[in-house]
Amino acid sequence: MRVKLCQDDPFGGAPSRAEIISFWRKQLEGIPAITSVDIEENFTPDRADEIAADYDILLGAWIADDLFDRAFFERHPNLKYIATFGHGFGKFDHQAARDCGVTITNTVYGDMTIAQFAMALLLGICHHVETESSYYNKILDKNMSFRAVPGVTTRQIELYEKTIGIIGLGSIGLWMARMASGFGMKVIAYSRHKREGEKYSFVEQVSLEELLRRSDVISIHCPLTDDTRGMISAQAISRMKDGVILINTARGAIIDETAMVDALKSGKIYAAGLDVVTGEPRHDRSPVFDCPNALITGHIAWAPAEARYRTVRIAVQNMRNWLAGNPTSVI
Repeated sequence: MRVKLCQDDPFGGAPSRAEIISFWRKQLEGIPAITSVDIEENFTPDRADEIAADYDILLGAWIADDLFDRAFFERHPNLKYIATFGHGFGKFDHQAARDCGVTITNTVYGDMTIAQFAMALLLGICHHVETESSYYNKILDKNMSFRAVPGVTTRQIELYEKTIGIIGLGSIGLWMARMASGFGMKVIAYSRHKREGEKYSFVEQVSLEELLRRSDVISIHCPLTDDTRGMISAQAISRMKDGVILINTARGAIIDETAMVDALKSGKIYAAGLDVVTGEPRHDRSPVFDCPNALITGHIAWAPAEARYRTVRIAVQNMRNWLAGNPTSVI
């Protein structure tokens, strides 16, 4: 089987694109069914037909809304396996994929990684560590006594005994719940389906309405679907506590950004920690970037080297399982 591997390097740094590709080749070596592996700089939906060409396996595709439809599968009859390297995915024609014998998988590589980044955004809002460090250094550079001036320049917030509401209690949401619990927070959560099992026993599962009403912090970990698009609307925000903290490492379009900006300006939302915004990948500023109480990063929660190497190992294992007739992580 011929494999097309789409592997970009958006940041540079470590590990480099060359290092990741070398790791891919080592992981793919010795799989008898694979006859060739060709590398693509990256995958963009507008070039999907060109990239897929006559390949049997496409690794690293973005599952953009409505890209993979019946016509696409019929244009590429050799294509039988598609893997996205992310947790999330857009809409595609499930029935057409089944009819055409195409298996599509995602790669759940970073549940703890993304939750850790969500917690980092929350702690950044609560403690402003870099700002305080810079302030202390400036004082010492001026040979001033630290005790002669206010020792804290930012509001410090303690998480202990506050309530965090987690929207989406999948693997990432559960890790966020565990981390928040470790800080002594009361954890409540809303998921489309109630989660059963001992591992959820410390989480109080509630309705979305109750979560919005009770939470001091709200952290979003659900997929972007027709049902969740714009879920955090002006009406939803109006039902939140005054001064709520909002964290989003899922998808930008889950939040009505205009409503969030209004709430950030009014103080209804004390601060927002966002690794995702509407309209990614962005090439210009939107009003949320001008809110001083919005802490925004460029969709980098997935980026640690450990997570990137784990992505390769999991994606290859998923593909091996499919080749063996036991597909895993099928979407």
